[in-house]
Amino acid sequence: MYAMVAARFKALPDVKRTGLAGQPTLVAFTSEDAHYSIKKAVHWLGIGMNNLVLVKTDPKGRMIPEELERSINMVLESGKKPFFVNATAGTTVLGAFDPFHEIADVCNKHDLWMHVDSCLGGTAILSKNHASKLSGVERAQSLAWNPHKTLGAPLQCSIFIIKQKGLLHECNAANADYLFQQDKFYDISYDTGDKSVQCGRKVDAFKIWLMFKARGSLGLANLVDNAFECASLFTDEIRNRDGFRLVLEEFQYTNVAFWYIPKSMRNDRENEQWWAKIYKITTQIKEKMVIDGSVLIGYVPLPHKKIGNFFRMVVTCHPRPSMKSMMFIINEIERVGESLQQ
Repeated sequence: MYAMVAARFKALPDVKRTGLAGQPTLVAFTSEDAHYSIKKAVHWLGIGMNNLVLVKTDPKGRMIPEELERSINMVLESGKKPFFVNATAGTTVLGAFDPFHEIADVCNKHDLWMHVDSCLGGTAILSKNHASKLSGVERAQSLAWNPHKTLGAPLQCSIFIIKQKGLLHECNAANADYLFQQDKFYDISYDTGDKSVQCGRKVDAFKIWLMFKARGSLGLANLVDNAFECASLFTDEIRNRDGFRLVLEEFQYTNVAFWYIPKSMRNDRENEQWWAKIYKITTQIKEKMVIDGSVLIGYVPLPHKKIGNFFRMVVTCHPRPSMKSMMFIINEIERVGESLQQ
C-alpha cells in the first residue's frame, strides 16, 4: 500500500489535493500467483479491484514478461492509465521469483513504478549462496521484506525500502506541526510519523537489529543456508519415496508442494474422481495431524492452474530445522495417510 500510494502520487501529483475524481482511471498489475494484499491495496486506495490486472504466470509460478507487456498495451488501448507493477520474490504458495530484469525493462519502457514484494523471499539476500535469486530487484522503485517470515523474527517485523529520497514524506505528510516541529535540535528526517499512515508505533525495527547484533551477518547466513538445505533434502526425499508426488520437480525457495497418495490408490486410474479424492485426503491428513498435535502443515489449491489441494511445506529458519525434523514430518504424513484408509 505504501508503494502504491507513492506510485499514485508520482503518476498523478494532484491526487493528494483533489482525490481521484476527475483523474484518469489508474490500473495496477501483479501476477496471478501474487499475495492477496495487492487486491486489498487497490480496494482500500479507491483504485478498485476491477483495475487490478492479474498477469499470467509460467508453470513454476513466475510472471511472464511478455504477458505483462501485452496486458499493459491492452490497458493503454482502453484509455486507462497504467501506473504500478508488483513483482514477487518468493510467492506465497510455490516460492517463485519473478524475472526482475525483464519486468524492469517493461516498466522502464512504459514509465511505470516497479515494486518488489520480497516479504517472503527477501531473506535470501542474507546468504551468498542464494542472494542471486534477487538479482534485478535493485532496479525497482520500492521493495518490502518481512524478517518475521522465513528468518523467524518475532511478529511483526517489516521493512519497506523506497528509492527516491523524500518521496514518502512528500506524498504522505499532513504537516502536523504540533507533533512534527521543524525546528527540533536533532535531524528531523528521523521523524517517521509524518511519512506514514500511523503516527505512533512499536519499535519493531529493534527485532531485526537485535538478531544482527546477536548472530552477525555470518550467523544469519548460516540459518538461511540451513533452511534451504533442509528444504532441498525434504524435496529429494519426497521425490524418491513411494506414495509422495511433487507439484513441481524443482522449487526456487524453501517452499515444497506435494501430495500423499495412499497405497490403496496407487494403482488406480488417475481420473477426475481419483484426483478429487486425493484433494480430500490432503485435508483429512492435515486435520488429523492438527488434532493429534504432531505436525502443523498447510494445504492449498491453485485454481487458476487447475490444481486442487496439496501440502505446502514451508521451511523457515526458526525453530532451526534438521533432517531429523524433515523426516518426522514425512513419516507422520505417511502414517496418518495410511491410518485414514483403514
